[in-house]
Amino acid sequence: MIWLHFRIPGMTCPNESGPIRQQLLAIVDEDNRLRFDLLRSKLSVEMPDAEGTSTIVAAIARTGQKAEPWSEALNCSCCGEDAESVQTNWFKANARRLLTTASGILLATAFLCDLLLRGPAAALGVHGAELPISPLPLTLYLLAVVTGAGFVAPRAWRSVRTFRPDMNLLMFMAVGGAVALGEFFEAAAVSFLFAFSLLLESWSMGRARRAISSLLKLAPDTARVLEAGASTNGEGRLLPVAEVEVGSRVLIRPGEKIPLDGRVVEGRSAVDQSPITGESIPVDKNRGDETFAGSLNGDGVLEIETTRSAGDSTLAQILRLVEEAQSRRAQTEQWVERFARYYTPAMMAIALLIAVVPPLIGGEWLRWFYQALVILVIACPCALVISTPVSIVAGLARAARAGILIKGGVFLELPSRLRAIAFDKTGTLSAGKPRLEEIHFGEDSSRAQILELAASLEANSGHPLARAVLDAAKAEGVSTAPAEDLQILQGRGVCGEIAGEPYLIGNQRLLDEVRLDPGDLTDKARELEENGYTLLYIADRTTVMGILGVRDSLRPQASTCLTRLRERGIEHSVILSGDNRRVADTLARECGADEVRAELLPADKASAIDEMRERFGACAMVGDGVNDAPALAAADLGIAMGAMGSDTAIETADIALMTDDLLRLPWLIGHSRRVLNVIRQNIFIALGLKVIFMVLAVMNLATLWMAIVADMGASLLVIGNGLRLLGKGESESS
Repeated sequence: MIWLHFRIPGMTCPNESGPIRQQLLAIVDEDNRLRFDLLRSKLSVEMPDAEGTSTIVAAIARTGQKAEPWSEALNCSCCGEDAESVQTNWFKANARRLLTTASGILLATAFLCDLLLRGPAAALGVHGAELPISPLPLTLYLLAVVTGAGFVAPRAWRSVRTFRPDMNLLMFMAVGGAVALGEFFEAAAVSFLFAFSLLLESWSMGRARRAISSLLKLAPDTARVLEAGASTNGEGRLLPVAEVEVGSRVLIRPGEKIPLDGRVVEGRSAVDQSPITGESIPVDKNRGDETFAGSLNGDGVLEIETTRSAGDSTLAQILRLVEEAQSRRAQTEQWVERFARYYTPAMMAIALLIAVVPPLIGGEWLRWFYQALVILVIACPCALVISTPVSIVAGLARAARAGILIKGGVFLELPSRLRAIAFDKTGTLSAGKPRLEEIHFGEDSSRAQILELAASLEANSGHPLARAVLDAAKAEGVSTAPAEDLQILQGRGVCGEIAGEPYLIGNQRLLDEVRLDPGDLTDKARELEENGYTLLYIADRTTVMGILGVRDSLRPQASTCLTRLRERGIEHSVILSGDNRRVADTLARECGADEVRAELLPADKASAIDEMRERFGACAMVGDGVNDAPALAAADLGIAMGAMGSDTAIETADIALMTDDLLRLPWLIGHSRRVLNVIRQNIFIALGLKVIFMVLAVMNLATLWMAIVADMGASLLVIGNGLRLLGKGESESS
């Protein structure tokens, strides 16, 4: 069995993938042999051999869509589309935006003209104010309908051809029915609202594509490959990373990004690998240590031996995991789509029965034909179509005002169903910035002296631990000159002279090298390590004078956030961290998380999310780094910390908190439940009135004008109910 890959132009949502899935299931039998990557408009089908290509293309053609074999060579690396296609899609996206804007402007202008010419009652379609509509507003309304419905027309026709009624067809029926009955304002309003929702969907998908492409920019395009026998003093030969073979030796200078996964064979340095593992503090790398593509080298020179090709690097795996998770999510269908599949034919069947059955048993044909028309009028799904978009748009706007960016209606509803939430540690529950929190000293020293010595030794260093020391010194008003004869001891610390005396600051490895023992501070050092601190020792020639405890501190709202989440029904909270277990356990105890998993790579985080879904059902992932992207995409709901989060995390996630206030999370769950309640109320109103009038029609008590008034009344009710969500409601800080 092999996987065949195809590009389906325009396949960006389940509306397009649904008919394809239905056609292909008759060929492949099993759903797990189909993969839809809506981000790149890519379809993968598992077939016995490559000869099945023509069969797949022909099956997709029967849905009214076009398939072409996928070719990486003809596709750009950022989103899987060739340059001409990218340009074409750009024009399509802008044309859709312009036409939707034009539809809204035409609708508003037409209504204002009609209001001035006929008055509010006639303009709103209130019957009894039977003034004919003037040519100018009529023309503007019709233009609003055409511009709003232009991009939906092919989808509606496709649903007719494939016998799969969907919201596109319902919208067209609503518009057509409204136009036929002279309800031009209603027709134009439905066209504009539906076009606007499709525009938001297209925008979100485009942003997601660009986020995926930004992953590739983390690693450099070239690597400095050393020839056999060359040392770290050699220049090396620059080669594209795709041409570097596994086992090659690559030179990485200070401040350069590591181009490929590998293992250190020469040199020593501190490497910032937070984009890959999420660790808050640079990791010391020595001979034999593993390195990741996209990590940033510190101030040492490293020579690594590559262990993976560019296509198999940890960074490339992150990219694939994001795409696969997005593909899995795209297969789910929304309730409204499933309901729409049966609603329209059911209404037609009911109207047909009312028109035919009573006359066959003695009723009057004209009378019951009239009642069938009443059924068709009340079945017009205008109120139903409007009910959800109005509530969703109002809910999205309210959330945006609270500093929460939600990328679509489905993600606005999901928080109400969550049972478990996973948190990244660094930058999410913690501040993501090391701070000096503990200073301990021996009998012959003082706090001020220890901090002054540390600040002098670290004055010219750019290491995050050094910045933590300098920030603490500045906060306490300590101002000193840099030490003299400074020597940077890679991966261990710094030594230098102050007032002619030698001092050092560094880790346990440095103490071991100079054969110093913490002495009376040993117990305090052990206690600090158990509580998750990174230790820096201050010493002179013979004595360890003091200990500095540095760690990434918990966000002030973290504990309160988890408490309020439990009050809102979240059963389980988990911390997923690339940091060491000791640090992660300490933070979990402080914030009250139910579970902690430490020392995880991006793929491990995604696997942990899959396990949570099996145990608890719907779950969310909250993160801020590139390394969180696979887990954000794999979760039912991905939530990014927007203010300090990476672009990839923000764009991969379904929701972005545009501030670092964790208390937005419990507010989001409450807001989601309010929106879902309003949507349910609107659907009940829209369908309830239809049921009532169907009963009245069967009893021969309904008239066409009553049906029209009821349909317009239902539309106004659901709009007004949905707009209530724009009110202040629950406090954002609750």
